[in-house]
Amino acid sequence: MARPMKWRKVCCLPKMNKFGPLDTSVDTENYVIMTVDEYETIRLIDLERFTQEECARQMNVARSTVQGIYNEARKKLAESLVNGKVLLIEGGEYRLCEGLENACGRGCRRYRRSRCFTDDEGQAD
Repeated sequence: MARPMKWRKVCCLPKMNKFGPLDTSVDTENYVIMTVDEYETIRLIDLERFTQEECARQMNVARSTVQGIYNEARKKLAESLVNGKVLLIEGGEYRLCEGLENACGRGCRRYRRSRCFTDDEGQAD
């Protein structure tokens, strides 16, 4: 019997989900799809400066799983940058966290974003 899938915890969806050359159309040969959980590993490790172990704890998966997700995400970023392909962020095996009040860690953007939206725009996330 196969092991049940473990969902990866993600703190927030990206504000924008499409990046790349401005003059390129998105067709089957000109894009790369990065999953939301791959995006989260890039955010946590490269932007928030987490170690792979800290990232694994934050996402509620094994460190070796984070390593594989991160390597795949970096490969996709490189393919997009080097080959001039559009990068789309969508799909994946994830669930959104419920914010800091439910034991989410220091890298949680969901909590910060909801506070910013409430302060700046008068509405919550």
